[in-house]
Amino acid sequence: MDYMIVKWLHILSSTFLFGTGIGSAFYMLFTSLSRDVRAIAVVSRHVVLADWIFTTTTIVVQPVTGLYMIHLAGYPWTSAWIVWSVGLYFFAGACWLPVVWMQLRMRDMAQVAARDSSELPALYWRYLRFWVVLGIPAFFALVIVFWLMVSKPV
Repeated sequence: MDYMIVKWLHILSSTFLFGTGIGSAFYMLFTSLSRDVRAIAVVSRHVVLADWIFTTTTIVVQPVTGLYMIHLAGYPWTSAWIVWSVGLYFFAGACWLPVVWMQLRMRDMAQVAARDSSELPALYWRYLRFWVVLGIPAFFALVIVFWLMVSKPV
């Protein structure tokens, strides 16, 4: 029973992690491309909040539940699928950390531009490009982790 509860928590938190990431990326990107500064200010504020509530929480829950399931199931820690999963998870996290930093700055720039009824600065658009460039490999890394978790190839 312990394993099933932990597995359920692991799957639920991975759903929140992936779903929040996809949803945030979609709304942040397409709202930014609209160039509607007031909308960008609102959406970027909500994306930052969603990252703190959902992504940060699940980033902690995922390894705790995953490692505990490995222990409960008796899988060798050196199994290739586990090593790759952990490596890709950390890779996605390494992409996410600068994205969070950029989102905070982008949110602040959008808030100022909305307040002053001005255009977004060039730095906002530069951050957006890096944000996309970092998001793409993080997305694919997590897709591969999902595949590894489900298929557990030897």
